[in-house]
Amino acid sequence: MEVGSDASRRTDSATLGAFLGMCVVAGGNVVAIRYLVADQDLAPLWTAAVRFFFAAAIFAIIAAVRRAPFPRGKALTGALLYGALGFGGFFGFGYWGLRDAPAAAGGVILATGPLLTFLLALAHGIERFRWSGLFAAAVVVGGTAVVVSEGLDQGVPFGSLLAILAAAACGAEAAIVIKRSPPVHPAMMNAIGMGVATLILLILTVVYDESYALPETGLAWTAQAYLVIAGSVGVFVLYLFVLGRWTASAVSYEFVLIPLVGVVLAAWLLDEEITGTFAIGSVLVLIGVYFGALRRGGDRNPQEA
Repeated sequence: MEVGSDASRRTDSATLGAFLGMCVVAGGNVVAIRYLVADQDLAPLWTAAVRFFFAAAIFAIIAAVRRAPFPRGKALTGALLYGALGFGGFFGFGYWGLRDAPAAAGGVILATGPLLTFLLALAHGIERFRWSGLFAAAVVVGGTAVVVSEGLDQGVPFGSLLAILAAAACGAEAAIVIKRSPPVHPAMMNAIGMGVATLILLILTVVYDESYALPETGLAWTAQAYLVIAGSVGVFVLYLFVLGRWTASAVSYEFVLIPLVGVVLAAWLLDEEITGTFAIGSVLVLIGVYFGALRRGGDRNPQEA
């Protein structure tokens, strides 16, 4: 199925499984990024650029094998914006923020994505206002506020938390761009998008005078390989698949479920502490997910959103 078409379907087991699988794998991304830019002290923008360079190459090969047509006109504009916002903006801000913010706190701040997507979808006129959507998003923001306040109390720089919030805003707008753009083959869409992101991130490495060091340990290379193969190619194939079947607002609840995986993995692999305050914030976030994405559980018809 091509990306950008507004298919009206009911949620089946394949779509729901793809959504949950995407969230699980992406939860590992939060930990891998945190490990590379904090524990290994690799430059965040450079590390993201390397990741998307290789992922774009893989998608380009897939597009060539599948003989996917190169988009033109509005379709090409949509693919370029998707790359600039969904990869360049989202991961540029995200990598930078995660350098000084714990993976768990950073992941939960991304849970503002549903509210941002809800508001942007209304502003662009592609979804109708729903009280349930506003309620769910508000609960998510409340849970996120609890986590942010704890992060500030622990001395996490406000700029790092703000950068992660900016990443969520870029990711939300990227989903809207896809919904408003003519259909493009998923492999071609990601090849262009990640190629654009690589260019943007490389320019930013010069602006911020980053070093161009590569991983030096086997574990660090494993983390980078995970980010390229599973965390980029795998996640964004699933993302575009689900986005073609659900509304942008429904898919945005990935930002809410991903942190739960990130918390468990961070506690296990990075020895990050799971506090009571964080648990309370996470419960609020889960309630928001239930009402915003899972409670209706069936029709994700954009016209009924």
